[in-house]
Amino acid sequence: MSSPAREGARGPALGRVAEEQAAAALAAEGWEILGLRQRTPAGEIDLIAERGGLLAFVEVKRRSSLIAAAQALGPRQRRRILAAAADWLAQNPERGRAGIRFDVMIVDAAGRLRRIADAFREEEG
Repeated sequence: MSSPAREGARGPALGRVAEEQAAAALAAEGWEILGLRQRTPAGEIDLIAERGGLLAFVEVKRRSSLIAAAQALGPRQRRRILAAAADWLAQNPERGRAGIRFDVMIVDAAGRLRRIADAFREEEG
């Protein structure tokens, strides 16, 4: 069993693995991956994917359990994601013609992955 300090030191690498796992899962469902770790002036977006004109901005959270991962996205992060999405959309106005949503993909230590589709909305920021 790893210590919290050791887990924290590996956190960024484990997060990248979780983001790549999430991107692969979305691609397998027919989503086009438009961006992975996309940087904007307002912050980073973990994943941007589109399917049938529906654009999804996806935050990936990896924690020891799915419950812990699901609880890891706070209001400040939601506001950052919303602002980053607005920046990205300003540069890519042709995207999201069928709608836009904000998803969260959660990953646990065993690599289990779940998607929370339409996890939050702009007015909840």
